[in-house]
Formats: sequence, C-alpha cells, structure tokens
Amino acid sequence: MERTLLANPGTTAHCPARARKRSDSQPAGLEHMGQPTEDHPGSGASTMPASALTRTGSDSVLLKVPVPLGSIADSLRASDGQLHAKAPTKPPRTSSLMLPDASGRPPTYCELVPRVPRVQGTPPGHSCPEPEAPWWEAEEEEEEEENRCFARPQAEVSFCPPDNPFCLLGSQNRPLETEVLHTLHGLFLEHHPGSTALHLLLVDCQATGLLGVTKAQRGAMGVASGLELLTLPHGHRLRLELLERLETLALAGALAVLGCAGPLEERAAALRGLVELALALRPGAAGDLSGLAAVMGALLMPQVSRLERTWRQLRRSHTEAALAFEQELKPLMRALDEGAGPCDPGEVALPYVAPAVRLLEGEELPGPLDESCERLLRSLHRARLLARDAPRFREAAARRLRGFRPHPELREALTTGFLRRLLWGSRGAGAPWATRLEKFQRVLSVLSQHLEPDH
Repeated sequence: MERTLLANPGTTAHCPARARKRSDSQPAGLEHMGQPTEDHPGSGASTMPASALTRTGSDSVLLKVPVPLGSIADSLRASDGQLHAKAPTKPPRTSSLMLPDASGRPPTYCELVPRVPRVQGTPPGHSCPEPEAPWWEAEEEEEEEENRCFARPQAEVSFCPPDNPFCLLGSQNRPLETEVLHTLHGLFLEHHPGSTALHLLLVDCQATGLLGVTKAQRGAMGVASGLELLTLPHGHRLRLELLERLETLALAGALAVLGCAGPLEERAAALRGLVELALALRPGAAGDLSGLAAVMGALLMPQVSRLERTWRQLRRSHTEAALAFEQELKPLMRALDEGAGPCDPGEVALPYVAPAVRLLEGEELPGPLDESCERLLRSLHRARLLARDAPRFREAAARRLRGFRPHPELREALTTGFLRRLLWGSRGAGAPWATRLEKFQRVLSVLSQHLEPDH
C-alpha cells in the first residue's frame, strides 16, 4: 500500500547487526526504550542474568573424568542456588550451564543446584524464556496507603527515551537522507493503517507517561501518570515535549505528501494514506487522539492544503477518503481544538491534551474575548477530567495494545528522537525548537511551490 509514504519507493535498508540486536522484535528486547528491568513481569529468583544461562548438552557428555564417589556429599552441602566450580562424579539431576569467564579463558561447565525456577524447563536452543507479557501489558503495582511516604516532586521528569543509537540512522546523519526515506517508504508499505495506528498509540502512550511509568518516575513526579503531571507546575518539561512531538509528527506527515515529486496520483495516494491513518486513530478505533491531531495537523498545514490539483485528484480517485476527511475528520478536529469532542475512556485510549497544554504554557487563545473565555474554561475543565480519569485511560490503552507485538524499526521511526534526527540531521537536532520549526516550515513552503506554483 502506498499510503502515508514518501515518493520513489526503495528497498528496505538492512539494519546493522549491532543495532538490530538492540531493537529485536521480542517483547523482552523492548527494555531499551526506557523501560527498566524491574517493571517486567516474570522475573526469576536467580540473581544471575538469564542471558548467561545457556542450555547445553547432557551431563554425561560433559563429565568425562571420574571422581571418587565421596566427593558428592561435599559438593552439595552449600545453600540452595550456589554454583559449584567443580563437577561431582555423579551429576545431580539439574540443568547444565555454560557460564562466561571474565578472564577471557574458555567458558567452564558448572552444575546448578535445584530450585532455580528460570532455568528449569528451558527448551534447548533458547538462552532465556520470554516474559509473560511486554511492559505495556503489565499491571501497575499499587502501593498500600500505609506504606506510602511523601516525597517532594522533582521539576525535571521526562518520558522521552534518550537518543540512543538508532537502527535506521547512523551516529551522524544529514537531514532527510534519501536512503533512510526510501527505507521508511518500504516500512509503511508493509503495514496497513490499523497496524501503524497501534504503533503510534504505543509510542504516544509512552511519550505522554500513560503506560510504562516506572516506580522511580512516579515517586519523582508525585503522581501516577503523565496525564496528571501535565496539569501541575512541575510538568513544564513534559508539556514542552508533548508540543514538540505533536508539531514534529505533523511536519513528518506533511513531508510524506510534499516529498512526492512524481506523478500527481502519488501525492493523492499519500493524502489518502494519511486520511486512512487518521480514521484508524479516531475514537472507537485505536483511540489515539494525540496521534490523530498530528496527522490532521499535516493534512491541514497551509503548504499541504494549498495543493488544489492534488486534493482534486483525491476527490476524483479516492472519493470515500475525501468524504471522510471533510465530513468526519475536520469537524472532529475542530471540536477537539475547542476543548470539546469525545473524551470517554471507553472509546478513547489517549486523550487530546494539546489545548490544555498550550493554555498552561501561556499561549493566548484567538478570537473574541467572550468566546476565548468560554473556551478557556472548557479546556481547563477537560484537563481536570483527564487527570481524574487517568487510570481508566491507562486501562483502555492497555486493552487496545493487548497481544500487540510492534515492528521494532517502525516503532523507532515514530519516536520523537528519531524524527528530530531525520528532519534536521544530527547537527541541527540540538538547535532550539523555534529555530528548527521556522527553518523546516520554509523547506516545506519551497517544496509546495515546486509541486504547484502560484499562477
């Protein structure tokens, strides 16, 4: 499918072996996205890392040198869970393990005394069992009221993972590298809008602090969710991160259309792809209103909305998508911007927080004074309801993501850090946000004029 994509599709670039290991598709490999090990279910009692416990062959093969029978009792006199460097003459009925040696010598075989639950029953060929569920499906541990103690909230709490080495980007990259854009084109071709919507919901929930919040983060911010934090004075950093993410996603979506320098039908197909993604994000579907607002921001951006021939082609070739955009998506987005619209956790997994965030960051409301005052009160009241219903939104988001296994590269491509590096390069990504936004808006204006010049 050629929906939300850039022009000139290319073959998907292969990820370096080192980076692929960092972003494998197994649920246990998702810890690099800022999730600590303590939040994963199914952790064993052993203090030894599971990756070091590799199943090997039978005991009879490993123990070739006979030892006097009297040594068996001495080897088993220690407490449970102790590792013995010497092998007994008649091995106990436990799994054989190959442990790495820090000195660089070849690994030695050891016997593990029973009652190590993470090792028992491991099938051959697997180094460690998979956890019962990924972190976004794990249930939150609620502390008992009497065990809680007051801790002063900290001002700097962030849910955006650090800019670790990306699988799709090198350590240094220029803005809008052609090879990376072709790779992204292939990635989005492989996923239908419903799958892409779930990927975006997962990343948005983590960036908002709705899912995957650690106990240390809850203690630092003094509340249990980012929906509560963004309404508080010390949620300033989170509010700025959410506004930047919203604008960055919108710029990337606009680039998906304006980067189509080929036939007119390609741009119309890119518009259709964005409309279908917005429909997959709407209430009742994925329910990611923040992602929906970003996609609609791309479609309503002046550089995109001025492409009259492209929109005419959309109405001609993809009439159903054009009608859905005009009759359903635009009125919904207008209501959300005014602090109204759907907000029930039953149909919404991640609510739209941008109006309240902008107000709390001091942005003035446009329009007449009486209308702006009414809109101000409505938006602040909505923010209070979102903070109150944060546990219900968390349950709704976890329910939609239950059983979902994301594609690691597509998930990476939707993070704020990756998009920042993609759009502005490794050098420009560190510039102030206002400067980056102004420069990229000029780039989009040039692309738009090139596609459909003013008469």
